[in-house]
Amino acid sequence: MTTIRVETVIAAPAKRCFFLSLSIDLHTESTSRTGERAISDVTSGLIQIGQQVTWEARHFGVKQRFTSEITAYEPPAFFQDTMVSGAFASFQHDHRFVERDDRTLMIDELRFRAPLGVLGRIAEALLLRRYLTVFLAERNDGGRRLNSRSLQRAAAHREGESRPSAEQQADADDRAQRPHRTRWEVEKNQRSQDE
Repeated sequence: MTTIRVETVIAAPAKRCFFLSLSIDLHTESTSRTGERAISDVTSGLIQIGQQVTWEARHFGVKQRFTSEITAYEPPAFFQDTMVSGAFASFQHDHRFVERDDRTLMIDELRFRAPLGVLGRIAEALLLRRYLTVFLAERNDGGRRLNSRSLQRAAAHREGESRPSAEQQADADDRAQRPHRTRWEVEKNQRSQDE
């Protein structure tokens, strides 16, 4: 079994991050590169404990289906989704949210086992570990950017504006990109500089 851990800092309270992470719609938007879409069970809105979603997406050039269920739920600090059916022998994803000041540390811990015994273990080491780490980091980055935009729209609405000015948008985009690097990205950049 392989374990992946990705940490992402988000400029929002833990409760907001927790519920946005349960959003089928946000997940679909933040994984657009693989064309992920919910095709059965819960297909929009927030998924809850005991509910399932079946995703269809293209990974490694092959269209695949993956059904997961929310198997643990402790708002706003933790939830877990577990594969019910799909290509993996096992797949379990823990989502933790730790609030610090006005930010949240989102910790993804993914445990998986590929099928096919020894061949699967080789695939885990050579391909799947890196692929899934990048997938999680990209998904988190997409979710972080979408969260930043929705916070900006809410602030503009409170101020009576229909939409932010170009200068406000540029400032928000700059703030959204600066402080929210995942630990994986920082370690990757450090390794690149050392080489």
